[in-house]
Amino acid sequence: MTNKPTVLFVCVHNAGRSQMAAGFMRELGQGRVEVLSAGSAPKDSINPIAVEAMAEIGIDIANNTPKVLTPEAVQESDAVITMGCGDVCPFYPGKRYEDWVLDDPAGQGIESVRVIRDEIKGRVEALLAELLG
Repeated sequence: MTNKPTVLFVCVHNAGRSQMAAGFMRELGQGRVEVLSAGSAPKDSINPIAVEAMAEIGIDIANNTPKVLTPEAVQESDAVITMGCGDVCPFYPGKRYEDWVLDDPAGQGIESVRVIRDEIKGRVEALLAELLG
């Protein structure tokens, strides 16, 4: 039985924001947090600009695959962080929910995606500090 908190990052396509957030949480959490990510309408592959932006700072998300959001993933999570999926995300009482309002990196250039990446990093650091005390 694990006492590690589980965090689920959700965006529509699970190809940009939620993948970057999961990458940061895995890296910064150093095994102290279980990390899941999913999308309400997942794409076939990760946004290559998001992969590039993360690679610039030494985090590899290139081999990740977008996954479909399931009720089970939400139920097994302690914190559910949504990013622009609105009412599509299932809601279960007793869970911690946060909605991070972030630009979608889809169709944006590397300069814009770096700004989104850095915003995500700051939010993940704050969430990690709260979860781990």
